[in-house]
Amino acid sequence: MFKNRQNLCKSVIDQFDSKTEWLDEVYLSEHCDERFLSASDVPEFAAEDIFMAGMANLLDGYHVERKGVDVHTILFTIEGGGVLITETEVLAIEPYSIVVLPANTSFRFEINPQYKHWRMIWFLPKPTQRWTLFAKIGQKVLPFNGCERIWALITLLYVEIGGRSSYRKLLVSELCRLITGFESQTNDSTVRVQALFAQIEGQLHLPWTVKDMATKAYLSEEQLARISKQLYGVSPRARLINLRMEKACDLLENNDWSVSMIAERLGYRDPFNFTHRFTKQVGCSPSAYRKQKLSRPTFDK
Repeated sequence: MFKNRQNLCKSVIDQFDSKTEWLDEVYLSEHCDERFLSASDVPEFAAEDIFMAGMANLLDGYHVERKGVDVHTILFTIEGGGVLITETEVLAIEPYSIVVLPANTSFRFEINPQYKHWRMIWFLPKPTQRWTLFAKIGQKVLPFNGCERIWALITLLYVEIGGRSSYRKLLVSELCRLITGFESQTNDSTVRVQALFAQIEGQLHLPWTVKDMATKAYLSEEQLARISKQLYGVSPRARLINLRMEKACDLLENNDWSVSMIAERLGYRDPFNFTHRFTKQVGCSPSAYRKQKLSRPTFDK
């Protein structure tokens, strides 16, 4: 199914049109869960010119349309996806991406009907010198490999509402460091490849091809191969195999799943192909590896 994902995504995007007339409206279905962090909840936001932030786990129906809002709107996508509509284009919002919507611009974003699910962080910094990078970038959807760290930091901040000020200050500082560090990464193909393999590591069950990977990273296959070699010392295909075998070793260290189930989870429809690849990579069969790990003696402390 994954080999058709780009085509499916394109067919979904084709259902939308760019806009010239805008409303100010928000809609959430009853299945959506959204949590807010305002400057009154996190007083440390004020010193960093942050108006508000939030965590959203969105299901079934959700859209936001704004007409020249006076803060920057930044979205970090962890799972699922959305669709961004601007005056000039319609863009897919994929996992491990950052959406930049500068202040005083109009836009609409909503759940991608292909996924019907979207887990993301929204972040609203003020249009001050502190956040001038977003005004310079313009309305964009770009790869960003720090989305899960942003989610973790916002989650910790939410837990600390009414808690320790010193800890909140540390978390806000780290949050701003990650986000402002994005400025030097926006055109960095190395970061796109790192974000690609971060996504692949969470979707090892999909039948990835080098062409799929290159398309996802907005690179040619030759560029992807060169950067993969620089980063990991191996080709993109070999990097994929290494990730699958590392995960296989982890899963084989207990008896919860059969070898066939592990093979399926890691993208091998034929367990014999998985066994052959594992044996070639690790030096023994999956069953032998599991037996070796489970037979290790345990010692009481």
